[in-house]
Amino acid sequence: MMEAALSEAAACLEFGDVPVGAVVVRGDQILGAAGNGRERFQDPTAHAEVLALRAASAALGSWRLDGCAMYVTLEPCAMCAGAIVLARLDRVVFGASDPKAGFVGSLGNLVRDERLNHQVDASGGVMEEECGDLLRVFFRERR
Repeated sequence: MMEAALSEAAACLEFGDVPVGAVVVRGDQILGAAGNGRERFQDPTAHAEVLALRAASAALGSWRLDGCAMYVTLEPCAMCAGAIVLARLDRVVFGASDPKAGFVGSLGNLVRDERLNHQVDASGGVMEEECGDLLRVFFRERR
C-alpha cells in the first residue's frame, strides 16, 4: 500500500506540490487516494491525507472510517493527525518522519493522545528511504 501512496506522491510533481501521497484502505481495497494539492487547488488544507480521507468517506458514504487504515509517505502534521483521529481510522502507517512538522511521534503524538475520544495505532519508517528520497530531490531542485 505504501507503493500506491508513493505513486500518488510522484504525481504531485506535475503541479509543483510537495510530493506527499496517501491512501486509505479497508483490507486490500483502496477507498481513497490522493497527493498533496495545495498548489494545484490553492488550498492550504489540501494535504494528501485530508484529500484521501474525503475520497474514502465519499466512497463509503460515511465520515466514520473505522476499520480503515491510512498509508502516507510523510509523517502527518497536526492538522492531518487531527483529521485522522476525527475520521476514526484504526491505523496510520507513514514512511519518512517529519522532525519539523510531524505530529505522529516527532513533535507530539496527537493520534495516541488519551485525552481524545479516539486513538489510532501508528507506525513509521515503512519504505522510509524511498519516501524520503522523493522529498529530498524535490527540495534540492527548489534551492
